[in-house]
Order: sequence, then structure tokens, then C-alpha cells
Amino acid sequence: MLRTHTCGELRAEHVGATVTLAGWVHRRRDHGGLVFVDVRDRNGLTQVVFDPDAAPAAFEAARDVGHEWVVAVDGSVRPRPAGQANPNLPTGAVEVVASALRVLNPARTPPFEINREQAVEDGTRLRYRYLDIRRQRMQRNLVLRHAVTAFIRAHLNARDFLDVETPILMKATPEGARDFLVPSRVHPGRFYALPQSPQQLKQILMVAGIDRYYQIARCFRDEDLRADRELEFTQLDLEMAFAEAGDIMALNEDLFVALVAAVAPQLRIRQVPFPHLTYADAMERYGTDKPDIRFGLEMVDIGPDVAGSAFRVFADTVARGGRVKAIAAPAQFTRREIDAFEAFVKGLGAAGLAWLAFDADGAVRGSVARALAAPEIAAIRDRTGAGDGATVFIVAGDAPVVALALGRLRGELGRHLDLIDPGELAFLWLVDPPLFEWNAGEARWDSVHHPFTSAVPEDVPLLDTDPGRIRAQAYDVVCNGYELGGGSIRIHERDVQARVFALLGLSDAQVQAQFGHLLTAFEFGAPPHGGIAWGIDRTVAILAGEANIREVIAFPKSLSAVDLLTGAPSPVPARDLAVLGISVVASSPPDATDA
Repeated sequence: MLRTHTCGELRAEHVGATVTLAGWVHRRRDHGGLVFVDVRDRNGLTQVVFDPDAAPAAFEAARDVGHEWVVAVDGSVRPRPAGQANPNLPTGAVEVVASALRVLNPARTPPFEINREQAVEDGTRLRYRYLDIRRQRMQRNLVLRHAVTAFIRAHLNARDFLDVETPILMKATPEGARDFLVPSRVHPGRFYALPQSPQQLKQILMVAGIDRYYQIARCFRDEDLRADRELEFTQLDLEMAFAEAGDIMALNEDLFVALVAAVAPQLRIRQVPFPHLTYADAMERYGTDKPDIRFGLEMVDIGPDVAGSAFRVFADTVARGGRVKAIAAPAQFTRREIDAFEAFVKGLGAAGLAWLAFDADGAVRGSVARALAAPEIAAIRDRTGAGDGATVFIVAGDAPVVALALGRLRGELGRHLDLIDPGELAFLWLVDPPLFEWNAGEARWDSVHHPFTSAVPEDVPLLDTDPGRIRAQAYDVVCNGYELGGGSIRIHERDVQARVFALLGLSDAQVQAQFGHLLTAFEFGAPPHGGIAWGIDRTVAILAGEANIREVIAFPKSLSAVDLLTGAPSPVPARDLAVLGISVVASSPPDATDA
């Protein structure tokens, strides 16, 4: 090795030792009589002192090195002088007095500062990702990610799970998002697909007798990117045979609790066991199936209080089957703030935002204060629990619009009023979601999750009569407003699976072509089974306090799905495409400036 110790290793017990450090020049300070160089690697940094009397050649060499040069330093460890120790640095009690300095590689001046945190344009960060990863924030996040996956493996290994790899080149099947397709050279005109998840293969592993399976799986979906979504992502994929929903939830809950304690002990879990919330209750109270329950501001239905109102906007909405719902915020707002909130909900499809402010002296102000009768205002105040100094915000319209607009406004109010504790993890299980949803455009039923999810047993008879009322034996794990993962008890009987495919409008020929391998496997003794998959990227981001999963992924894509580091996707020579039987009709270069 070119070094005897890492740059984060030296302590008081090393005083007097002769050492060699190797790393990057983090900072250089030339004090005339002495030169101080902080040498950094991923383990930390150590202060090195260059004294012209002790080592004149090393001193002169140190005056020439620049930031991010790669160097090796020989020297001896001594205590820092009295009053100069740095208690904020693990190596801050000691320093190395250099006897020699070797430049292993000089470096160009970086396009941004690496030795301190500063805002850097995202495109620049991604283009020079190797420099961005040198920064403390990214190093910390990647170390955390490693700790998370290492803990998961150890935890599940100790519980008799087998880590089984599944293929990356798979069969294209409809699973909700677009597949990434890979042309076959050996079979011209045919394609592999990159897996959106190992869903079918892990079910086949249950048939194969691998009754406790897991995998840290790479998955791929050709969909638009956003803060919590990338084209390729990593998930914990897990399946258990002879298990019920409660068994799977309990195992994963124990894993989450142990994981947080091991890798992020500074965070507090709000409630253990995790509360269970039905899909119907979540939509009614929070307007979303992934609510942040760290704060209140729950939505309340005031339809019964305004159904007979002279204010026709509310009364007519209730009469046609719409919803009128409200949130009571424990504060009052300026007109500019209220206008901003109204613009926000209009951007989500709401027609407007009504409001009532209850002053401490008993006065009531607001956009609908004069339009509503006094008993109606009193009923709204009573139902929402609005106290003195509170403001009630109201949205009226079709149920989906009200849920989206008021649910998102709830989050904005929570942040605006500083009601959210960043040190708290509010986990919950979202249960009993619908199994199917009606696709009006194609006049057929679609699976809400995937077509392999079982119905709640008492709802199975509704397959033939009212599919829209069927609840799924499914469960999502939600934390702080993010869906970390989802799972279900799977269909394991061939005839039931075939009925579901028929309900989804698939012909026998389509079923055989797309899922024949799974149905055939079910004929050979498929055990009852279920599982879950949760996102490693999202989990690490929450534990790291990051709002974007790109901050915990070593080499992410830009928002326009471009790898700014390597330039992917890139053109391929025509001769290489010809081997695959492919010709490009039209193409355009990626926008290399878009992050």
C-alpha cells in the first residue's frame, strides 16, 4: 500500500509514530514560515505541517501543490500545540510533521469548490460527478447507502432468507410502465425487456420451494423522471411462502425499526407498531394514499353543513355528488399568502379556494364570510375545530380534484407553518386499497397495483358483479409522505389468476403469450405466498434528509433522462444497428444542458 494509515485514522495514541498518508489536497495555508496542508480521503482529513527547518525540500514542494492534487506525505505524528486542537475533527488532536512530499498526480482547477458545501448548478454536478462525489455530502450519503444495504442483507440472512439473483434480460410483459427493450442479435426481430421488477420470477421461486427469498434488485422503467423517480432504481425485493399479510408486515416493520436504530439513530420513529390506515380513510382525511402524518391539518367534509346553503357554489356541488371539504390551520395569513395558496390549488385543477378567518375578538372574515349564514359558519367552525386565530380553507368540486388540491395544500401549510419535525419518521401501513380501477378511455378494468394481487377473501364474489368495490390484500409502507414500498398477498391458484386476466380484458391467446409460463407453474403446486418491494433510493434519501433521490445515487440521470457524465443515450453506428436488424427513422441529440 502507498499509505500506512487513512486520513481519518490518526489519534492521540499514534503520537510518535512514523506514518505515510495519501489522498487529495483539501486545503493549503501558507503562513510564510510554515505551510499547512489538509490531506483528505473518504475516511477524513489530517493536518500536515511543512517546516522549512525540518524538511526544506518538502516545504518547497508543499508551496506549489494545488487543491485536489493527489499527494503522499511521509512524517511523524505529534500533538497539536496547546490551544490549537480542533474538537470538531476526529483527527483534530494531532498533526503530521512532514519529512517528504510526493506528488502522485497534479489536478486541474475544479469547476466548483470541493472543500466546502456550496450551491452548484445540477448540470455541472452531474457532468463532473466524480468531483461531486468527493464532496462530504455525497460521501456521507453513499456511506449511508452502503450501511443500509449491508444491514438489510445481514438482517434477512439471519432470518433464513436466501439472496437469489434473477435475470436482467427478461420477457416483455405489461406491468404498468413502459419497458426498456433490448433487441436480440441471435433472434432478429425479437426483444428482451429490462425488468420493471422481478415480480413473476419471485413468485415462480415460491413454486420452486425457495420459501424465503430476497434480493437487492436493479429495476428499470421508461417513465418521466422526478425527485423520487429514476429510469433505473434499486429495491429490496422480498417474498415469503406460507405467510399472511400480517407476517410480511411484521417482518418488514421489525427490519425498518432495526435499520433506523443501526444507521440513523439521530432519527426518531413516531410510533411502533406502525399504525394501519385504510385507503378509504387516507383519501378522506388526507387526500392522498401516502400521507405525511407528522402533523395534523386533516381534511373535514363540510358538505352536510352547506348542502342547503344560499351560496350556490357549495350547495350545487353537494347536489351533484361532489365534495366540499375544509382544513383548519392554526394561524392567520396575509392576503398575499392566501392568493399564493389559491394559485397553488388552481394549478392542481381546483376552481378556487374559499376561506374563513376567525379573529380572537369573535369577528369572522374571509372570501365566503358574507355568503354563508351564521349557523353555517358556526357549523363549519365546530366541525373543523377551528379556534380563535385560525383560518379555514375550503375547496369544492369533484372528489378527485378536492382530494388532490386540498391534500397538497395541507402539505404546503404544514411546511409554511413549520409544523413538520425533520427528526421524526412517521411510518404507517396503508391497507385495503382497491384491486381494480375503471379505465374509461378503453372501457375496461385495470389493476391498481399488478394483476397478481389477491382480493380480500370476502370480496372475491364481487369479481363477477362489482369489481370496483373489491379491496386488495395489499399494503404500502409510507413514511413522511413518501411511499417507500408496496406488497401484497399474491394469487397462487391458476383458475383465480385466469379469471383476473379475463376481467382485465385479456384474451386466452394474450394470456398464454404473456403469462403462460406463470400459469403453467401454478399447475405444479404453488404455495400461498406474498411479499413486498421497497425502494432503497427513497429509503436512503429519507434517512439522509435529502429531498431528491439523485443525492443518494452515485451516477443518476438528469431530468431529461440524459447521463451528463458519459453522454448517454448516444448514437450507435449504422453497421451495429444493421446486425440487429434495426434502422433509425429519425433521431435528435440529447440536450446536454438539461439537468
